[in-house]
Amino acid sequence: MTPAFQPSHPAAVRGREDDGDVTAWALAARGGDPAAVERFVRATRADVRRFVTHLSGEPQAADDLTQDTYLRALRALPRFEGRSSARTWLLSIARRAVVDRHRFAACRPRLLDTEDWQSAAERVQPRGLPGFEEGVALGELLDALPAERRAAFVLTALLGLPYEEVAELTGCPVGTVRSRVSRARGVLIRRLAAAEHADGAVLGCAA
Repeated sequence: MTPAFQPSHPAAVRGREDDGDVTAWALAARGGDPAAVERFVRATRADVRRFVTHLSGEPQAADDLTQDTYLRALRALPRFEGRSSARTWLLSIARRAVVDRHRFAACRPRLLDTEDWQSAAERVQPRGLPGFEEGVALGELLDALPAERRAAFVLTALLGLPYEEVAELTGCPVGTVRSRVSRARGVLIRRLAAAEHADGAVLGCAA
């Protein structure tokens, strides 16, 4: 049966570091502190990987996109002034990395069809762990959303960023972010309900 959709706030799940600490490490890294660079990357890597995975719809490309994001970020660190949180700044770089990848792919001849999201997710997510089936189901649903709604939903519901920071990151008004999240949530709920109804009908016929 399709699992119920109940996103948890990531800060409560994995004890996410305070944005003030992350920004302080980024500023120290800008000054050439290697320990600060390591702390900054370690504190943000999970968020970056999760974001690029959901935004791109290509779990098999997550490692490359994550690496590209940090290469860009480390090159740009000397220009980071801490006016916004370092996490928001970093996710904006991740978003550009995904967009650039899509643009590059669109310019190249396509030889083979990309595998579906679920097959790719099954290869990169270990089996036997709590949440495996839920992760695959959520991935399928998110992949069907328009890119703008998917990004807004992932940033707020899955990564726990405030609407104001997402508005800054995506360059659109807060009201637009709220609308995109609300519409994305509505679509997900409707599709989950439809899937659960279908599962119930199949089980009823089997009985």
